[in-house]
Amino acid sequence: MRLGALAQFGGSHVRLWIAAVALVVAIGSIGYLVLGWPLGDAIYMTGITLTTVGYREVRELDGLGRAWTILVAIAGVGIIFGSVGIVAEAVLSEAASGRREAKRMTQSVAALRGHLILCGYGRVGSTVARELAHAGERFVVVDINPASLVTAEHDGHLVVVGDATSDAVLAAAGIDRARGLITTIDSDANNVYVTLSARALNPGLFIVARANETGSEAKLLHAGADRVVSPYSRAGRQIAELAVRPRVADFIDFALSHGELAFSIEEVEIAADGPLAGRTVAALREDGIFALAIVRGDHDYEPNPAADRVLVAGENLIVSGAARILRDLRDRA
Repeated sequence: MRLGALAQFGGSHVRLWIAAVALVVAIGSIGYLVLGWPLGDAIYMTGITLTTVGYREVRELDGLGRAWTILVAIAGVGIIFGSVGIVAEAVLSEAASGRREAKRMTQSVAALRGHLILCGYGRVGSTVARELAHAGERFVVVDINPASLVTAEHDGHLVVVGDATSDAVLAAAGIDRARGLITTIDSDANNVYVTLSARALNPGLFIVARANETGSEAKLLHAGADRVVSPYSRAGRQIAELAVRPRVADFIDFALSHGELAFSIEEVEIAADGPLAGRTVAALREDGIFALAIVRGDHDYEPNPAADRVLVAGENLIVSGAARILRDLRDRA
């Protein structure tokens, strides 16, 4: 049982219990003082009577003294059983609360459609989660490390407990309903296994995998990853860009970092039944949307398309403009 949750639930009960014990000790001691006992003997007699330790009386008791001692002993028994009741109530309440929270989490994950699955919530995974949250994406975190899951829950994310290499765990995360999976585990072998499992469970899934060691990129791509990212090589390229073209690098970084600028860059799919198919690049400019490139396939870019270029369903559009306008465009598309 989590001590923090127990303390939160039983804090008021514990304070009341301490106050009751102090009150009984005070009243019991006062009673013995009235009977003519010294303060030290009165407190000692009250203590051994409340705790029912069974020591002999400090002084000889007359009828009134014995009656008072019986009352103090009964109060002590009540305190003991009350203590057991408080602890039991806290334990049962925490267990029930844990079950309710687990049920709520399961229901929330089951309601997701078209979401992302993030495997691993370490330093890289938590950064990915923060960016996804800023982008307004719905996602669920999968991790086997209890500490990582506590952090993810504290950050307000949905979580699934378990090993991401397990088909059952990925199924619990809704992989059949997901549109993408990101695996950021610090083990390349696990990332390969997660990629293989995810691709088998959902062939249409878009998978982004983390590569930790040199040479792992090819294995991850062969396993079915659509994109592979090495944090170390990516950081090296960014450092070099900052050294050579610092203002360009800063501008692109800020444009891609949600909330940094009122201006942004987005990728939008041109769907057959969407608002972009059949429109021209010039028509987009009238709405404050500037086409930087049209993506016709993997690594097939048409940069700076002509004003009369008609957008075709199945293509992807890389656009720039005001962040508010692009968010609206992405939602409609």
